[in-house]
Amino acid sequence: MIAEVFEHAYLPFVDALERHPGVRVSLHYSGPLLEWLAAERPIFIERLRDLVTAGQVEMLGGGWAEPVLASLPERDRTGQLGRMAKEIERMFGARPRGAWLAERVWEPSLPSSLVDAGYDWTILDDAHFRAASIPEGQRWGAYTTEDQGKLVRLFGTEQGLRYLIPFGTVEDTIAHLRANATPDGRRIGMMGDDGEKFGAWPTTFEHCWGTGRWMEDFFEALEANAGWLDTVHPTAWLAEHQPIGRAYVPTGSYAEMGEWSLPPEESRAYSAVLHRAVEHDLPERRWLRGGFWRNFQVKYREINDLHKQMLRTSAKVDAMPDGARKARAVDHLYRGQSNDCYWHGLFGGIYISHMRLATFEHLIAAADLADGDTTGAARLDTDLDGIDEVVLAGPGQTVIVDLAEGGAVGSWDIRPVRHALAAVLRRRPEASHAMLREHPEIATDDDPAGTTSIHELVRVKEPGLAERLHYDAYERRSGHVRFLEPAVTPGAWATAGTPELGDFLTEPFELVRLDEAGVALRRHGSVQAGAGRLEILVAKSFTVGGDRRSPRLGLTVTVENGSEHALTTRLGIEWNLTMLGGGGNPAAWYKVGGERSAHDATGVRNGVTEVRQGNDHVGVSISMTVAPAADAWWAPIETISNSENGFERVYQGSALLLSWPLTLGPGEGREFRVEHGVTTARDRAVEEAT
Repeated sequence: MIAEVFEHAYLPFVDALERHPGVRVSLHYSGPLLEWLAAERPIFIERLRDLVTAGQVEMLGGGWAEPVLASLPERDRTGQLGRMAKEIERMFGARPRGAWLAERVWEPSLPSSLVDAGYDWTILDDAHFRAASIPEGQRWGAYTTEDQGKLVRLFGTEQGLRYLIPFGTVEDTIAHLRANATPDGRRIGMMGDDGEKFGAWPTTFEHCWGTGRWMEDFFEALEANAGWLDTVHPTAWLAEHQPIGRAYVPTGSYAEMGEWSLPPEESRAYSAVLHRAVEHDLPERRWLRGGFWRNFQVKYREINDLHKQMLRTSAKVDAMPDGARKARAVDHLYRGQSNDCYWHGLFGGIYISHMRLATFEHLIAAADLADGDTTGAARLDTDLDGIDEVVLAGPGQTVIVDLAEGGAVGSWDIRPVRHALAAVLRRRPEASHAMLREHPEIATDDDPAGTTSIHELVRVKEPGLAERLHYDAYERRSGHVRFLEPAVTPGAWATAGTPELGDFLTEPFELVRLDEAGVALRRHGSVQAGAGRLEILVAKSFTVGGDRRSPRLGLTVTVENGSEHALTTRLGIEWNLTMLGGGGNPAAWYKVGGERSAHDATGVRNGVTEVRQGNDHVGVSISMTVAPAADAWWAPIETISNSENGFERVYQGSALLLSWPLTLGPGEGREFRVEHGVTTARDRAVEEAT
């Protein structure tokens, strides 16, 4: 994938710069991308260095692993910024003065971080300047801002240029620049945007570099208009021009991000209002900003869990003594702070399961280096909602049980293989889903009308996606106790089409016992039956054990009927785990009754006493024993999300329901046991250290 983007976007751009030495630009590459280029395309790095030496290219810094700086502890903000500056200086011979902000997420405290890391300026969006009440015609230059007396200069990426390049015509782009030029030459037009839009986005390669030759025509036009139009590096511009004025910019990002961070209904309402204001050029447009980036941690429980795990890991790594081990931990921590999985919109996001698991992988690695073989049990508010969870740590695993929501496992990390087994995403409504329902005629082929901005392009990767929109009424944790209708079918369960009869799925459990061996919980709740709501006691006991390479997790569930009426139901214990099984991945599998199937397959088998599952590439397998014998139903948890390539079905994990037809008379009880034995084929910490 990186190689393809390189061939379609990064390489042609540098080729064009070499053909047009009079065109000066500033370029930004993330730290991990620079690593890849140095390892896989070293000649490209040499060519970039030559362009820097010749004064044609200025390299931008930023956070090394492209984090959203505002989401990090201050030590990691400056650490990421400083590492990137050192790497650029080492590779290209000049320390960067400007910093690129990932997703242009700005908070007013960032000037302190930037200045402490040695940066002078950064680039924001026109939406930021609009929110700071700066008129449209006064954004062709730099502004100063400060935090606690630490001053940085802010450039704004001008919206007209950002939309015209490369989706307008070259003639219109030059005309736009001409219309905003002044005789004294004191204006600068800044366009900062994704490098991938120049060849890697759908339909853009032919448009930019092929038959459309947009970029070649644009560079030629810049050269042809050199009498009044020049290209200049921001640092060089600042050396000769004073700022326009002072600005205090409120929190924000680009306009679309504000829309994406809102709840679905509010997002649709905001989008309609914003588009109407833009279409009619209404003055209130400048006050429309949408939501706050940090609210992704409210909108998605999974993002909040990831973010809070990152914060805990950062604190552990910071407490380590200096040395090679800490340096490895810091490297993993920084990679685990890469922004993509801490939000979701048209690009990136928590929905991309392999990226989500890769992010967890680095956080698990960093915490493992910091913790060593630490074991124990503790109450800790891991998600920072003011309510404690239970953390069970063994030499090979860390398990978090959420007491407040169903007493179920929300995190289950296997340390040797650095795999987050419980990192499963819930199926939930998205604002974009309305488009699927309202426009079933959306085509699967490329944009027939020509090249379109990625924000306007609507496609699907397969037909019938609207029929696959199913939503979960609960978070996809594991060890849930479910009370279902006796006649429920596997299909109804898999598509969230059956009601939950009990109140044990999302309601709190009481902590009875907590020690290194595990945790015991109980809930006095109720189940809807023919006679009304029956008083039911559910007791859960999670146990942990095993060694580093072979951890164990057990669950014993006891159900007691405390009512005066008989209870007839189908009792289920549900496990939601990920083995990275999307697309029929042959490395990810189930094995039930001796038959192996893909981890994103659907299956049913009765009278099951053992279920096995695993991923051969990751090097993890689980043997699950069940008593008494259960009916096993399994089905993929698949979301429908939008991306630059269109709407697509994405594997987020697999749901396994172990269930039993259950009838309990008044005062009767029954016990059910599920034991997991985890086997790991490798220990990546050992491999990394040798």
